Amino acid sequence: MSVQLCCLSFRQPYAGLVLDGVKTLETRWRPVLAPLENRTLAVHIAQRYWEGEEWRAVLSDPLGMNRAQIEALLQSGERFGRGVVAGLVDVGGTWLCPASLQGEELRHLEQSAILIGLQEKHLTHLSNPRWLKEPLSARGGRDLWTVEIPAELLP
Repeated sequence: MSVQLCCLSFRQPYAGLVLDGVKTLETRWRPVLAPLENRTLAVHIAQRYWEGEEWRAVLSDPLGMNRAQIEALLQSGERFGRGVVAGLVDVGGTWLCPASLQGEELRHLEQSAILIGLQEKHLTHLSNPRWLKEPLSARGGRDLWTVEIPAELLP
């Protein structure tokens, strides 16, 4: 028995940050996740690493994490390696972040996304992250793709 779910590839460290519940807001230039509102999404860990280090600044400054805490998070996110479906997350609402947004509200959203510069991006709430019992080897796809997860791997 298995379950078929939509899947999205995330680069590290963001895949691990989503599955460890630190990143609760996904950002995309297009509303990729809007059709999945109130559904479960499979999280694929891409082979490539995110270009840029802004996530580190968000973790350390506004969220107050020290170097050891950040390294522990990174290690946790790498527990299954790359090129695998590693977990599940529930998808909430998607909206377009206004170009005019600034101040405390913007800072709060940036902390949830672990990313700066959210204006004019589509933001999607993510909740209830959970790691699979074991990774499922899979080649990632562009945008949303479908994956079949054996029931014995489900959390």
